[in-house]
Amino acid sequence: MNIDKQIELDKIKELWKNLAVTDKAKETIESVTCYLSESELGKQLKDTTNSRKLIEKLGTPPLQNVAEAKEILMIAEKGDCLTPYQLERVEKVLVAVRRLKDYLGRGTMYNNPLAYYEENLDAVEMLREEISSQIRNGAVDDYASKELKQIRGDLIRCEEQMKQKAEQVMRSNKECMADSYCTTRNGRICVPVKKEYKFKISGSVIDKSATGNTFFIEPVSVAKYYEELQLLRISEENEVYRILYTLTAMVADTVPVMNENIRLIEKLDFIFSKGKLSLDMDAVEPSINTERRIVLTDARHPLMDKNVNVPLQFELGKQARGVIITGPNTGGKTVAIKTVMLSCIMAQCGLHVTCTAADICMNSRYLCDIGDGQDIAENLSTFSAHIKNVLEVLREVNRDSLVIMDEMGSGTDPAEGMGIAVAILEELRKSECLFLVTTHYPEVKEYAERTQDVVNARMTFDKETLRPTYQMVIGEAGESCAFYIADRLGMPNEMLKTAIRAAYGEEAVGDYRFQKEDTTITKQSTHKISKAKKTSPKKDLSTKYRRGDSVMVYPDKKIGIVCEPVNEKGVLRVQLPDKKIWINHKRVKLHVAAEKLYPADYDFSIIFETVANRKLKHEMERKYTEDTICYDDK
Repeated sequence: MNIDKQIELDKIKELWKNLAVTDKAKETIESVTCYLSESELGKQLKDTTNSRKLIEKLGTPPLQNVAEAKEILMIAEKGDCLTPYQLERVEKVLVAVRRLKDYLGRGTMYNNPLAYYEENLDAVEMLREEISSQIRNGAVDDYASKELKQIRGDLIRCEEQMKQKAEQVMRSNKECMADSYCTTRNGRICVPVKKEYKFKISGSVIDKSATGNTFFIEPVSVAKYYEELQLLRISEENEVYRILYTLTAMVADTVPVMNENIRLIEKLDFIFSKGKLSLDMDAVEPSINTERRIVLTDARHPLMDKNVNVPLQFELGKQARGVIITGPNTGGKTVAIKTVMLSCIMAQCGLHVTCTAADICMNSRYLCDIGDGQDIAENLSTFSAHIKNVLEVLREVNRDSLVIMDEMGSGTDPAEGMGIAVAILEELRKSECLFLVTTHYPEVKEYAERTQDVVNARMTFDKETLRPTYQMVIGEAGESCAFYIADRLGMPNEMLKTAIRAAYGEEAVGDYRFQKEDTTITKQSTHKISKAKKTSPKKDLSTKYRRGDSVMVYPDKKIGIVCEPVNEKGVLRVQLPDKKIWINHKRVKLHVAAEKLYPADYDFSIIFETVANRKLKHEMERKYTEDTICYDDK
């Protein structure tokens, strides 16, 4: 089970990590767990208190991330040359160490134990001064050594002489120049010469323009300085490397001291992050006991707005080891049990707690069952998930555990759920652990009243405003107030009587005091469903007219004979005196039926087919022929 997520400790850690500066401190915060040593926990809490006091007196400590510096020290230790950038990172760490020493030194006047870490920090002033004097803006400074200053001066003079010679050539040969200024090509100073004058200027062609109309020529008078320039650059590079290797060797010599500085910075960053968190949450140092006692005064959930949160008064372990909390929904039961466990875990992690005072016992295990836990992937219902978590809790619980359970026994048949809830409570009581549970079952309240070491508690409810007050009263059982709330919100008395009768019997109906005159539920008009009109099935038109029927065709009122009956599209074919036509059945009316005009076995081909087609059809019935029968509308 993920305790951190269930009680929102993961959110506290996220806030805590954001107050740390170094990567190492953030990693430590992420992995921090409850301390099981009373002496170690006491030291951690004192560190938190002392760091907060220093921050209140002196402000935020001058800390910086040192992860990059650790890698640089490893490079120096291997003997590789450090770059100017890397040396500047080392210098920044040393500056941070010096500032931190000054900060802690000022803290000694308050006799703060953390201030004496100053004695273990070494700013290595000589190394810092050497780096700051020789490295500037990511490069070796001109004044890093006399030799480097001389070489760079000679380089500037040599480059200036080369430019002067190039400009002199340009002035002497203005008509040959394609431009009025010299330029640099491939690291050489050149003059731009027109294509037609390229042989007039003595020198080497270094480059030419894209069009080929301009040649960039290094004059002979300039070229003789180029070799000198290259030698000076080699000398400069050698001197720069000499300085960098010297500084790298100095860094390598101080690696043990630097590593200790970094370790202390990371340690102090972790300690001061706890003090910052305490300030941000307006928390206090709790007292720690091993007598299985928890007392919280004006406790509040650290993630809730302080101006909105109602302080919680809580006590466990003196009179009883188990508390059963009852009360209306949204009454703050879940927030209350989360606040208790979160306060205990934060205290045992060495953090201050959001109370005005707190006396908290150390616990070997923190166990909880909160939320419905429904898991579609594992096909677990709410009840199944609860039981799975509860069984895991019961396997791990011992005398030194703190257990919280929300809505115990919910998610199943009320009678059976109540029985399971009582069985769970009995197991927790036998384990002698401290536990807090929330429930709605009245039988569980009765269990608490008759069982030693278990007490009821209720979350109070304002019946006038119908709002919870989020106050816990230990020693009294709560009620759900469901009937009262439903009554105040307008449920008719007859409905309430039915509900009370079903829950507590007929006698309870007479004892209940209704808050209002009897009312009824007024039905509101609603939108009606519009049903689609039923359509009659389509008639089979294929039998409406038969071949040979005499029909009248509208609107011309011509008499014709049906050649082909009505098809699926409602169209039939009619033989008129001069032609055959296709026409919709609605434009045709029966004149004389076929059976009144012709014998039963009458051959209609005599009327509808030509003599030639009839003869050809007769031939086809007798033998094979390549001729075809042609039909037209005539």
